[in-house]
Amino acid sequence: EVQLQASGGGFVQAGGSRRLSCAAAPGIFDDYAIGWFRQAPGKEREGVSCISNSDGTTVYQDSVKGRFTISRASAENTMYLQMNSLKPEDTAVYYCAVGANRQSLSRGSVEFWGKGTQVTVSS
Repeated sequence: EVQLQASGGGFVQAGGSRRLSCAAAPGIFDDYAIGWFRQAPGKEREGVSCISNSDGTTVYQDSVKGRFTISRASAENTMYLQMNSLKPEDTAVYYCAVGANRQSLSRGSVEFWGKGTQVTVSS
């Protein structure tokens, strides 16, 4: 089983920033694409962003383009999601996850989920 641990959630005012972290077991970034999903109250879980394990290319959901940035620090076995210009509609539980490759992960084909971290954006 792949171990993933998301952290960094909390309360933030609209327009503010937050950085989420996802700690992974060593070697995960070599073997899997890794990304972020979120689930807002009463809504289905949706993909936010993911990054390829082969070439580092990234993909973003349209609603977060230009505001969120995904990155990874392979030496630290950690992935990040920098969230800027936050909006109340970004309020959700954020999950990190891994998939076989970026294409499948971006379509929601997840092999392992980490526990989520709550982000609440107040207006």
